[in-house]
Amino acid sequence: MILRHLHLHGLTKYPHAAALQDRVVSRLLAHKANPTSTPAPPPTIITAQFHPVYTCGRREVSSVSSSQIEYLTQPTPFGQATFEPALRGGQTTFHGPGQLIAYPIIDLKRHNLRPRDYVCLLEKTVSGLCRNQYGVNTTTTSNPGVWVDEMHKICALGVHLRRNVTSHGIGLNVSTELGWFERIVACGLEGKFTTSLEREGVKDGELDMEAAADGFVRGFGERLEGVDGVARIGEREVD
Repeated sequence: MILRHLHLHGLTKYPHAAALQDRVVSRLLAHKANPTSTPAPPPTIITAQFHPVYTCGRREVSSVSSSQIEYLTQPTPFGQATFEPALRGGQTTFHGPGQLIAYPIIDLKRHNLRPRDYVCLLEKTVSGLCRNQYGVNTTTTSNPGVWVDEMHKICALGVHLRRNVTSHGIGLNVSTELGWFERIVACGLEGKFTTSLEREGVKDGELDMEAAADGFVRGFGERLEGVDGVARIGEREVD
């Protein structure tokens, strides 16, 4: 089984990536509903970096006031962000330039994974990437995501499951402008901070986003039961 990798080059608007993700999810759900009429789509990961955007999880979005949204979308020295609701779990977080987004779309049953196993798979893949490709040691805590220590998170994690089909995933701060996070309590964790590979001492020349995307997908595929290799695809191939 081949793991497909769709990498969106440059900066992508969040709604565009979300629409691509929805198309892949819909195909997988259609197959699960009627396995004899549609072939099983291969597991797929979409990787990207977004134009500045604050997203909020489905359970929390109704609690974000119009004044809060207005505050989040005001201009900053780094640019101006938009605000978008998301299907994932979790509270408000930031995505933008210098942050690797990875959205695996897989059927957990097909790969003999329980939801908690899947979360661990994401965390281990990020930790392996940080350690092996960038020399940055990370850890997990009682709070979600991947951390460099108890106070500094380097990777946010928020997933959505529908009939055991995954969507959304991780946001790894590679060279993200950390000032964006000052407008929010990142993921609802008071007194905690965000960091990045760049902040942890990785040199600028080593922070290529495409290399980070390839490293994540390769590590994910090596840990995913039934996967024999990885292949790049284009946007037209998600249908």
